[in-house]
This record gives sequence, C-alpha cells and structure tokens, in this order.
Amino acid sequence: MDMQMEAVLPDLSLDEGWTLARAGGGPSLPMDFPNDIHSVLLAHGVIADPYWRDREAELDWIHESEWLAERSFDLGVLHDGRHTLTLDGVDCHAIVSLNGVEIGHLGNRFLRHDLDVTEAVVEGSNHLVIRFLSNTRIARDKAGAFPFPVPHIHWNNRLPHYNFLRKPQCDAGWDWNIALSPIGVHGGIRLRRSDALRLDDVLLRQFHEGGRVRIEIDLMTEVARSVETEAVIRMDGQSVVERFRLWPGGNRSTISIWIDNPRLWWPAGHGGQEMYDVDLRIGDQSRKLHIGLREVELLSDADGIGNRFAFRVNGREIFMRGANWVPADALPARATEETVADLLDSAVMTNMNMIRVWGGGCYEPDFFYEMCSERGLMVWQDFMFACNLYPAADRQWLDMVRNETRQQVRRLSVHPCMALWCGDNELIGAIGWFPESKADRDRYLAMYDRLNHALEEIVEDEAPGIPWWPSSPSVGPLNFGDSWHNDTSGDMHFWDVWHSAKDFEHYRSVRPRFCSEFGFQSFPSARVIESFTEAADRNVSSGVMDVHQRNPGGNSRIVETIARYFPFPDSFDDMIWLSQISQGLAMKTAIESWRAAKPRCMGALYWQLNDSWPVASWSSLEYGGAWKAVNYMARRFYAPVMVTAQPDAETGEIVLYAVNDTNEPASLTVAARSVRITGEMRGLGEWRQPCPADRATEIARLSPDSLGQDAFLHFDWSDADGSHRGENDYLPKRPKEYDLRSPEITVEAGVAADGAPQVAFFTDYPAFWVTWDLGGDTIWSDNCMTLLPGRRRILKALRQRPADLPIRPPELRALKGW
Repeated sequence: MDMQMEAVLPDLSLDEGWTLARAGGGPSLPMDFPNDIHSVLLAHGVIADPYWRDREAELDWIHESEWLAERSFDLGVLHDGRHTLTLDGVDCHAIVSLNGVEIGHLGNRFLRHDLDVTEAVVEGSNHLVIRFLSNTRIARDKAGAFPFPVPHIHWNNRLPHYNFLRKPQCDAGWDWNIALSPIGVHGGIRLRRSDALRLDDVLLRQFHEGGRVRIEIDLMTEVARSVETEAVIRMDGQSVVERFRLWPGGNRSTISIWIDNPRLWWPAGHGGQEMYDVDLRIGDQSRKLHIGLREVELLSDADGIGNRFAFRVNGREIFMRGANWVPADALPARATEETVADLLDSAVMTNMNMIRVWGGGCYEPDFFYEMCSERGLMVWQDFMFACNLYPAADRQWLDMVRNETRQQVRRLSVHPCMALWCGDNELIGAIGWFPESKADRDRYLAMYDRLNHALEEIVEDEAPGIPWWPSSPSVGPLNFGDSWHNDTSGDMHFWDVWHSAKDFEHYRSVRPRFCSEFGFQSFPSARVIESFTEAADRNVSSGVMDVHQRNPGGNSRIVETIARYFPFPDSFDDMIWLSQISQGLAMKTAIESWRAAKPRCMGALYWQLNDSWPVASWSSLEYGGAWKAVNYMARRFYAPVMVTAQPDAETGEIVLYAVNDTNEPASLTVAARSVRITGEMRGLGEWRQPCPADRATEIARLSPDSLGQDAFLHFDWSDADGSHRGENDYLPKRPKEYDLRSPEITVEAGVAADGAPQVAFFTDYPAFWVTWDLGGDTIWSDNCMTLLPGRRRILKALRQRPADLPIRPPELRALKGW
C-alpha cells in the first residue's frame, strides 16, 4: 500500500476566460463565472435593464433558449493521478463536455458536481463546453411525463412546473419576485488533481461537556486505490494525528480534538463572536476552517399550554428577533459580497439575532454564513422546498435530493451561526391548496412524507449537532394539522392581517410560541420607484406599478388600509410614505404584543428582510438596501430592553410591560404622560422597576379613561448608566380619529462632537412618525419618531451605505390633519 503521497498540484481555477453564445447562432460574448446569462447580456448591451417598467416578459426568450459557454485551458504536462472537474451552483440543467467527450448531464443548482475527467483530459490544450438547456422546457417536459399531476402554485409562479426543477423556486416568480429564471454558474469551476484520495466534504460536530469542548470532524474522501495515510488537525495551539487505512470508493474518517477553557461564540447581544482557526489535512488534501464553539438546542417539550418552541444557546434560552431572508437579487451576479454584507449589517443594527433562510430561495454561499457568524446572526435554514408539491415518488429525483441534502448539511456544519435545519416552507399546508391533492390527500401526503422523511434521516445520520424541525409552520413532528392558527405549539405563520385584510389589532388575538412568518406590505421609496418608472407610471393604479406588485390585489390592500387608519394622502409621495408607516404600525403592533407575552412566545421573524428587485412587498429593506420606515421602527421594537403598552382585552386597562431579552437584570425608571393633540401634557406616573433577565415584567396599569378623549400615551425609560433608554407611545384610537394638527417642524443640520452629521428637530404640536431622508443612503440613529413640543430630538448619522441610485436631497414628512 502507498504510505504517503506526493504533494498535490494546486487546483486550476477555470472561472475566467469564457465566451457565451446562444445555441444555434448569435454573437459570442466574453464572460467570467460566477455569473448568470441575463447579467452577461445586460453588460454587453444585448438587453436593457430587466427591472425597468414591464420589460420582464420580453426577456422570456433567454430562459427558453439553450446557451453555450466555452473556454480552452492548457495543462502542459499531464501528471499521473485522477483529474476531477468540480462545478458548484450550475443552474440548473446543463450538459458538460471536455474535448468533445460528454462528462456530465447536470440538473441541480444545489449540488456540487465532481466529474471524473481523467479519461477526457489531455496534455496541452483542452476545450471545455457547458451547454445550458432551457429550464422552462425541461420543467414542462418533466411535469408532462410524470404519471400523475404534481401541482404548483400557479398564482405565484408565472413560469409553470418549477417544482420539478432543483433551482430556486422563486426564479419562476413569487408574490414579491420577478420571473426571469436565471441560468448560469453561481459557484466556482476548478480542475482538481489528486493521487490515491480526494477530499470532498468535511462535517464538524461539537460536544460541550463539563466546561470543555470536543471537536469531532468527519473527512469524506473518494479513494482510487487502497492507501494507508495520515490525518492531522491543528487548532488552538494543539495538534492531533491519526492514521487511517482507506479503501477504494467513498470513505469517512473521523478525527477529534479537545479544547479546554473554550472561548464561546454567542448570538448578537449575548456575548462575543469568538472564532478559532482549524487546519485539516488527510494525505495530500487540506482544508482551513474558521469555526465558533457553541451549543444550540431547540426546546419543544410539553408544558401547560401545548409544546414550547424556544432556542437555547450555550445553556441560555434566547428570544429570537429577526426576519426572513430571500435571495439578495433576482439576478444572482448582483448578489455580491458587498450587497449581502450591507443587508446583514442593517439586520444587526436593527437589533436582530436571527435570519431565516427561506425554502423558496437558495442555500447561500459560504460567505453569507461566514458573515452571519461574524455578526452573531443565527441562521434558521430551510431546505429548499416551498409552497408546492414535489415529485418524491420518483426514486431518481429523491436520490438526487438526498445527495443535495448530505452536501449542504456537511458544508454548513462548520458555521456557528447555524441554529436549525427545517424541512420545508408550507408544504403541509400546500396539500390542501390544490384540487388534485384535496381530492386524494392520502397519495400526496404519502409523497410528502417520503421527501420529509428522507431529509430527516440524513440530518440524523450526519448528526451535525444542529436541531431538526420538520416544516414551517409545524405543530411538531408527524403532526399534519393546521399550524397557521394554532398558537399553542410549534412555530406559526400568521397571515390573517395581510391576506384576510383584518385590522392590525388582530395580531393581539394570538400568542404564538414562535412566529416565523407574518408581515404587511408597503411601497418602496420614491427614489426606488423612479428607478423603474416613467413619470406617467407614478400612480398606485398604473399598469407598471401593478407589474411591480406581485401579490394579487396588493396595491389596493395597501391603499385601503391607509384609508382605514390615516387621513388620506394628498400626493403620490405621501401615499408611498404612509404605506411604510402603515407597515411599521402593523409590525409594531404584532411584535410588541408577542414580546410582552414572553416566555410563552420566544421568537418573532417577520416577513421579510430584503427585496430581490424593485417591488412593493413586505420587506423592511427595499431593493438596494435602504431602510424603509419599518426598519427604523424595528430598531426600537427589537431593542433588547424596551417598554411597551398593551391593552388588556378583559379590563380595558393599558398595561405597561418592560421586556428584557438580555442575560443581566435591568433597573428601569419609566415615566408616562398623557399628551393631548394640542400639545398639553399631564404626568401619569413614574415607576422604578427591577426587570429580571430574560423576562417580560408588568410595570403599571392605567385606567382606560386616564388619557382623555383627544390624548395619547407617551412614555420613556432609562437605567442608571444610560445603557438602556428609549421612548414609545400608544394611541388608543386610530390616527385618523384624532383631530390632528399640521405641525410646523424646524430642522437644524449640524455636526456631532465626533464629526458625524446630525439633524435636530423641534415642533409646535405633537407630530407623529416624523421621517427624515426616507430611502436615503445615510442610516440615522432614529427615525419615524414622535416629536413633542418643547423637546429637542437629535438624529445622528451612524453609517453611510453604498450609493447605487441617484442622490436625492433629504425630505421631511410627518402625519398631517385633514
């Protein structure tokens, strides 16, 4: 047997130097990977901006065509050993040929393809071709060939049958996404040379025992001939060496190391994000990892209400505050590291500690999870199945999904941000959405169970130390009941307020154990709307505005809700602004209510954090990453320590609660006052209240008549050292039911002591939702705030975002009377 192999040659990157042409004829365009064909055509002026007005359908010829990407490369002398062509993120059906030899027929964007090209590669010049097939045609053909119908959400998907494709389901369109069906390669392309063994995957486990941590790493190798070799792990100044005998085929070798006095990784707001470097080697193959040490558990035990749903990290239960993540751009080439970093920075600034990677998008690249780990953002990771039925009765399809699942579970096991593997998004509910499955539920439920069980078994077999949850929403394992309206167990999706047009106050009618989806729409800022419209389009009922609203009736619902709560706006710009205030009021109502119900409720992830193109949607960060009004409000209602006022449905009292999500007790001084619309203020009390760690604490109760007919409740709080301070208000009536004034607000621009820009505000009458620089690139310390007469408010610039759109001068807006 071979004892030790010669040093391996470095991988040859094949990302650059490609040409692209439409199959059957057309110009040849230079391109590099990662990339998508739309972006290449756009860069070379073949097409114009796909997001402009109603251009979308004009570009269907791109995904209906086949495309040839090709390049040559020179190997020089051909060395002994095996040669593997590795392609990551091919989207999604493609034929790969090398020197005229077909070496792979690919059909899954979520797989890393390792193609043995030993017999096809030659000395000197080699020619590599990727023929991208039409995803649209293949989806249609696969659906037609299946022995029985497998329905898809045709009301969301402009392009049909994408449930037969292993690519982002939202590429077919969604109720917030454009339907472009991008084609391309979204990962790396490289030629790897290996001798007897090739290292393909690494899986990491952590075992926290008695103040020590044992790191256990599985090394998955593909072996050409029997070999005895050495594996080495180096970490924290220590080295461990093991010898293994490996046999032809797939091998799994395990090596472990103990860490004493570990420096733990914590979610944002609970401690530092300590990281360790790990060097691995087996034979002549090596990997470098950057890991964090943490233990994460999902608590779903029974209690007096039903079953809990709470995360425990390093022995500490943590309320999860966050949002759902969709792909950063509908064109993958635009989802750059800079774009993603900006969005995640905004999430952290909004006091979030969890992001849910939703199952209709994609498993994100490694840099996404590295960024989340660096920022302390835990990741709830769905497997990539959403809202459709899937052809799990096809054994080959299911085996492909198993391979996808193994690769992704192994790949993501090294990232400390990983908190949960969830089987899918809303697949159980989808069984009841289609005539075919409603008429034959048993068949489609059995097919669903094949898929879900396969995912569960792989998570169990790989055992990455990351909890498993079968579906979102779900009452629990093997429970196929209604999770949209059951607030006693599991995670909940609560959509009655948006989809059923119920009042915002309806959020208070449920008290979820964990709400993983809920939301309300708004329009993007005028700055974003101008990027995809002509002047004549800027009307909420225009055809172009309808194209950039993917939820049927969505624009009408936004406008109707504004009329329900606010004086009707005078202009299009006011309508845009009020839609964002309406969205913020909806999310504030829900989240403050559920946080006050802690520990019954232990998490809220609103839908959705970001947009993939310029559109009216549920996002809090509009396309391009600027903050909507709701994101500023979320910075307040997601503060680790905050005070909220909630109505008691039984007594009519207004109850003040202090919510403390930290692991340290706080002692707050809370002062409340009644404020009349005319500006007069009357104190209602001041309370010094100890607030235990990780609890919601009742502070005071106010009688329903303590405010007065034309007044609202305003209150503020602080602790002794000023580390927790803030203010909030509660309007017992809808804003339009007050005799609102039109306040005169004075704005004074200046510079803070540290040189940062700042703006001061004064008002003569109480002013609601005072907003400065909506959609701008400056992130301010506060915004969308209540101003009181005689009180100066200062906003300080915290961060300057990358500017992608034309600069607009800051504008001031506030709620006006009739």
